[in-house]
Amino acid sequence: MQIKGKVALVLGAVKGIGKGIGIALANEGACLVLTRHDWEDAFEEMEKDFLASSASHMIITADLRRIKDIEMLAFRIKEKYGRLDILINNIERGGWPIVHGEYIEDQWDLEIETTLKAKQWVFSLVFPLLKKAGEAVVINISSIAGIVGRSGPAALVFNDGYAAANRGISSLTETWARLGAPNIRVNEIMLGIFDTRHAKDTRGWSQVLTENEKQSLIDHTLLNRTGTIEDAVKACLFLIKDASYMTGSVLRLDGGYVLAGETIPPMPRGIV
Repeated sequence: MQIKGKVALVLGAVKGIGKGIGIALANEGACLVLTRHDWEDAFEEMEKDFLASSASHMIITADLRRIKDIEMLAFRIKEKYGRLDILINNIERGGWPIVHGEYIEDQWDLEIETTLKAKQWVFSLVFPLLKKAGEAVVINISSIAGIVGRSGPAALVFNDGYAAANRGISSLTETWARLGAPNIRVNEIMLGIFDTRHAKDTRGWSQVLTENEKQSLIDHTLLNRTGTIEDAVKACLFLIKDASYMTGSVLRLDGGYVLAGETIPPMPRGIV
């Protein structure tokens, strides 16, 4: 798919990965619909950065845990564009065990509602607009928490509710790929330990984790580094522009975290 002139909805575009993807789509010539909710201290900078891109865009403040807010969002897109070509389903909330400690009900509900429920209802309510596009792309952003859960070094950063929600996203990816075929491609980018999510530029990384704990997460990653916004942006652009035969797939972008921790021993000599 060529991005120029396409209508793209990017959730969670106020900062971090969502903002990075939004700016990249702006540079490719997309017409943008951007959502934000919390991180109000970053609203002004977000507005300045997207104005500087000169891309056609509108910013909508909405709590995507609320069906009425999502209905309003879908109506605004329909009213202005009549269709939706690209959905970047990038919304989550993950409570770090090392920050939040044991669960309370509100924290569990926040993680499930933001990471899983919001994605479901956004897709459902913009699905008619995706069908009107003729050719459309959906990208679900998830986490390897859905695979590793609260285990190993990741037990510091991946809570149980967050892990459960991310495992559920992969089920939605497959279901939506079936619903959208053949004209709507639905894929998933499963992120590892990423800057602005569970590494640099987060409160947990800068204020809570010790240097040894940070190093344990890096040592458990085959590429010996954390992921960057640019890494996520490149993967996203690939799925939109070049992966025309890919749908219902999960692209694991984790620097080898899932594979690390198990060593490859020397080949046995054998007895023959």
